[in-house]
Amino acid sequence: MSSPRGKLIAAFAIVYVVWGSTYLAIHFAIQTIPPLLMIAARFLAAGSILYAWHRFRGGDRPTALQWRNTAIIGTLLLLGGTGAVAWAEQTVPSGTAALLVAVVPLWTVLIDWLRPGGRRPPSGVFLGVAAGLVGMIVLVGPDSLYGHGPVDIRGAIVLMLGSFSWAAGSVFARYCALPRSQIASSAMEMLAGGVGCVVVGLAMGEGSALNIGAISGASLAGCLYLVVFGSIIAYSAYTWIVQHAAPVAVGTYAYVNPIVAVFLGWLIAGERVTPRVVLGAAIIVAAVGIITLMANRSRPVTSSAQRQTA
Repeated sequence: MSSPRGKLIAAFAIVYVVWGSTYLAIHFAIQTIPPLLMIAARFLAAGSILYAWHRFRGGDRPTALQWRNTAIIGTLLLLGGTGAVAWAEQTVPSGTAALLVAVVPLWTVLIDWLRPGGRRPPSGVFLGVAAGLVGMIVLVGPDSLYGHGPVDIRGAIVLMLGSFSWAAGSVFARYCALPRSQIASSAMEMLAGGVGCVVVGLAMGEGSALNIGAISGASLAGCLYLVVFGSIIAYSAYTWIVQHAAPVAVGTYAYVNPIVAVFLGWLIAGERVTPRVVLGAAIIVAAVGIITLMANRSRPVTSSAQRQTA
């Protein structure tokens, strides 16, 4: 795994599997910890550890521009994206949440097209977009609009907005000036996202809902897993992937994450896997495949040197 290709394969494997399991970890963590404050604790702890390690190793002090850019990325990815997942999992099963988040490649392609200087994706991509929308309708169900469907409509909407936020942050991260050190970038994004989660969480009244003495061992274990594996290991791998892979490839973790999440949710948390979930999952994953394959045909891979602007 010392070759560039080997490192890329290893990084994708970590993101595929570990992030698939984080949905279940969030499910347990928010049982006795308010969701946004839990996410804040996760990223502030992980970000502090990574940033201290970066500075201890003699890493460069980030510039004001780099702090600004990583703050934007951290807010979009971690507050808007991961924070949305944690909040939505109060009412949406972890496996279903992962399936709804699987539309990230759809948003990624559209945002990368509509940004200044972006290129129109191939026509086949729009077939994938349409298929993805059909999959979401099947999974959520039109009756959810009236509060009688299998998925809580508020949670589903928050997850859709969170997916858009994550995709926007991923596209922005590809073209902005960031520290040369991937560890520094990850740490700074986590610190910014963590602060954002604290502010929004307190504004939503989560401070009064937090009871330190009532936090369960399962919630602590879930939070610790998220800090070490979901943040320090997997998120660092993801930020490296963003800088070294094409935008359409970055979102391919959406193939595997839902499968891992649904399986673990069924195996450990007893979440139901109905024929409707299976059908919706199949359509969404197929849509992701179409979007990725079609968009990848027309986009050259940019070198890491071209992407690294600072």
